[in-house]
Amino acid sequence: MKILSSMEEMGHEQVVHCYDPATQLRAIIAIHNTTLGPALGGSRFWDYASEEAALFDVLRLSRGMTYKSAVAGLPLGGGKAVLLGDVQRLKTPQLLQAFGRFVNRLGGRYITAEDVNMCVEDMTEVGKETRFVTGKPHSQGGSGDPSPYTALGIYHGIRAAVQHRLGKSSLSGLHVAIQGCGSVGRNLAGLLHAQGVQLSVCDIAAANAQRVADQYGARIVPVDQIHRLAVDVLSPCALGGSLSSVTIPEIQAPVVAGGANNQLLNENTDGKALQERGILWAPDFVINAGGVINVYHEWSGYDEKKVTQAVMGIEKTLGELFLQAEKEHCTPLEASMRRGDAILQRAKSA
Repeated sequence: MKILSSMEEMGHEQVVHCYDPATQLRAIIAIHNTTLGPALGGSRFWDYASEEAALFDVLRLSRGMTYKSAVAGLPLGGGKAVLLGDVQRLKTPQLLQAFGRFVNRLGGRYITAEDVNMCVEDMTEVGKETRFVTGKPHSQGGSGDPSPYTALGIYHGIRAAVQHRLGKSSLSGLHVAIQGCGSVGRNLAGLLHAQGVQLSVCDIAAANAQRVADQYGARIVPVDQIHRLAVDVLSPCALGGSLSSVTIPEIQAPVVAGGANNQLLNENTDGKALQERGILWAPDFVINAGGVINVYHEWSGYDEKKVTQAVMGIEKTLGELFLQAEKEHCTPLEASMRRGDAILQRAKSA
């Protein structure tokens, strides 16, 4: 994968490769766009199959953050970081502090937070070397784990999609399949269960799925079968790429709405394939914006009531985008990106 060519194609401003021999830190920080403000986006720790796979992931994730913040109305740009390697073997306080030093050298162009395999305690270690970090513990003046707010936004996004596609204003009695029972999936399951939703769940970590089953009476299904279930809503809340030319023809749910980033394996074809099958897909960077809304308010001055109201606004935003897509005869993804592009263009002109 050619770095500069990929940056040009996807519109990135800066990509930084980081290496610290003392801790074996290998990381990539991608800054996509800072038109609206500093690039804020989480850092994920993952054992990628190759450096090329890590680069591809961080480029797509950081670009998604640009559109996520723009459509959510936040004065933020898009950025993301990936830390490469076996998290069980490599993640130490010293490595996280080394990562913090690299973040600090960017002088505030990139603000980090937690993502996959990174938690509130990890942000404490990163924060020892830089102030450009969010998602810190309450004891340090932070807002804590942002995943409950991500889940809250997804819940309201599901409400918007169900209303638009199924014509139902209540979720009671519906069947939702949650793909991935990490922090976001588990919190989402709790919100849905409280509304009388029947749940089916899966996770590559059996203990995660079992925990949701024990708490909310969910049915556990095999990971490779979850997308085939005849349910009302399929909610991808694991890693990206779950919606592809292989899985889309097998989906029986009329609504797909979940928290995973980069759900479409191929952005150019998979969104259209879903629409051609009559499946309403909620663009991931719109429906899962609750977490970034929360950490932005931590950065700018935290008010829990304002955060909750802003996250609940995802329902209204998605409803508008679904209508816009119908009016413009395009997919919800295209409508969402057009809105983001318009916001960025107005900011550039100003």
